[in-house]
Amino acid sequence: MAFYLVETIDQLKTFYNMGYKRVFVEVIPYNDNIHPILNQVSLVYIKPLDEDGEKGYILSVDHSETLPINIKHINQVLKNIDTIYVRDKKTFLYYFQLKQACNAPPPLSHTYIQPVHDHFYRKYPTKQDINRIIPVVKHYEKCEYIFKQINIPIVQQDDTLVYSMFYIEKNGIKIEPTLFKQYFNPTYEEFNIKDGKIYTQYNLHTTTGRPSNSFNGINFAALNKENGCRKAFIPENDKFVEIDISAYHPNLAAVLVDYRFNKTPYVDFAAYAGIDVSDAKLLMFRQLYGGIQKEYREWEFFKLVQKHIDKMWNQFNDVGYINVMDRQFHKSELTDMNPQKLFNYTLQLLETLNNGRIIKDMVKVLKGKNTKIVLYTYDAFLIDLDTDEEQVLEDINDIFKKHKLGTKHSYGTNYDFE
Repeated sequence: MAFYLVETIDQLKTFYNMGYKRVFVEVIPYNDNIHPILNQVSLVYIKPLDEDGEKGYILSVDHSETLPINIKHINQVLKNIDTIYVRDKKTFLYYFQLKQACNAPPPLSHTYIQPVHDHFYRKYPTKQDINRIIPVVKHYEKCEYIFKQINIPIVQQDDTLVYSMFYIEKNGIKIEPTLFKQYFNPTYEEFNIKDGKIYTQYNLHTTTGRPSNSFNGINFAALNKENGCRKAFIPENDKFVEIDISAYHPNLAAVLVDYRFNKTPYVDFAAYAGIDVSDAKLLMFRQLYGGIQKEYREWEFFKLVQKHIDKMWNQFNDVGYINVMDRQFHKSELTDMNPQKLFNYTLQLLETLNNGRIIKDMVKVLKGKNTKIVLYTYDAFLIDLDTDEEQVLEDINDIFKKHKLGTKHSYGTNYDFE
């Protein structure tokens, strides 16, 4: 399979002089399983989009079969390309921090058969630069397949969430070694642990748009709250502060249907239904996630929610998709859907996009500070606080007030808040 191999400065200049304006780029790191903050670049695949049928290029940074080019030179060439499509901008930013990079949709298929790659990864599971010895032509074949599975978008999406998750990932979380080994058994520690810190990785390409956060055998989005494993995560500064958003989904639903609660969602529903507030919380979640029962559909909030669900479901079936801010849910891409499930998907996506904006505001407050955000899970934000900077908590609280969200705080010297 013929392709263009670029492994000298003169060849790189020739590529630059081609003047490509739109390309698809796939970074081939040392090892696909190592966290990008601890990884390095072996090769860079570039597919020009200016002309149909154009062959792809492989730019060499560090591979056993090729001569090396300083990655700074490749970065300079990429900076002069107008639009760069990538599969995962968040991961791409670890290697090339270029604003013109944008996410292409996830591949239509993940079933690429790669016997050569599989063979090398099975034979050398701990080799941290395994991709340097896999033949260049096999990397090219894989990248070509990936490119063919991608539909290049016409409209660029808001990248706020990408940069927000990138910021959190880079910070890492400090671990207490003895407790960590007691509770966790990562596949290979060196793949995302260094200098006493563990690095998480958010997957933004999920069905609902809500990020998952599982890496190297640990699901950071579902750490057990009962068995003590959270004690293994400790602050690098002085203490942890977790900020939890109260009644998040009811408030998001209220924004969707243009409804304002008198007090809080649970207090208002308790008054309407004649039940305790604690019971109202559980019952409200049943209505939003499982379907609104007939006896509660006359409450104005639920009446508006049901009307919204019906309208959304009709559009989904008649038009084939619905819009949620700058994202879409397409009927052709979702299976086993029903009105309530679709509504739940929209709430999860709204939660995620809103959180991206909240984190962006928090990052501005924390710029130049020791205090940092080290983990985000749906409606909770974990802050590693330098107590000399405690004022930042007031500024962060103002962010949630701006978004009209109530919060509660937990404090502790570990993630179990002890």
